[in-house]
Amino acid sequence: MGAYTTIAPVVSKIFCSSSHAVLMVRRRPPTVNGGGFVVTDQDQRAVFSVDGCGIIGASGQLIVRDGDGNAILFIHKKGGVVQALCVNNWWRGYLTDYGEPSKLVFSLQDPKPVLCMKGDVQVTVEPKGRNRHWDYEVTGSFVQRACAIKNRAGQVAAQIGVKGMMAGRDFYQVVVQPGYDQAFVVGVIAILDNIHGESTRC
Repeated sequence: MGAYTTIAPVVSKIFCSSSHAVLMVRRRPPTVNGGGFVVTDQDQRAVFSVDGCGIIGASGQLIVRDGDGNAILFIHKKGGVVQALCVNNWWRGYLTDYGEPSKLVFSLQDPKPVLCMKGDVQVTVEPKGRNRHWDYEVTGSFVQRACAIKNRAGQVAAQIGVKGMMAGRDFYQVVVQPGYDQAFVVGVIAILDNIHGESTRC
């Protein structure tokens, strides 16, 4: 992997593994715990969960929790008049401290489809460098569960796909490569879910 052998964690090094991690995402219907989704490992243990509008009660806000139910990421869609005039929707992911947003750790820009014929979802990890505009991009189709999160060098950090008889839009697989922050990957997936009007959306 060359220069990317040691990858700086985005949320925390405790969510990074020296081997690849196979995670399963199961969406909750809005009538069950307000929607969102649960992420399990290969032993079917819940390692993350995501709360959306059905639980939080606010559009454009998401919470990523660890396996013990502790809030680790607060994700917020930027709003206001300035945002309405931008060609991109902007999302921001914050570490949580005692349940409240504290430190900004990443930003995600999603091109508005009415203004852009095509555009990749791009993610910038904080703090930003002077000579870079993004660190990761999402390629492929999240709706079809056939996409990847890649770094600037084009290396796959995580692959989203379907596998098995039960697989589909409500139950799909995410393979996170060694060294990459699994909580960060789940945060990006939570935003993609919301962008496409799925389980986290009101």
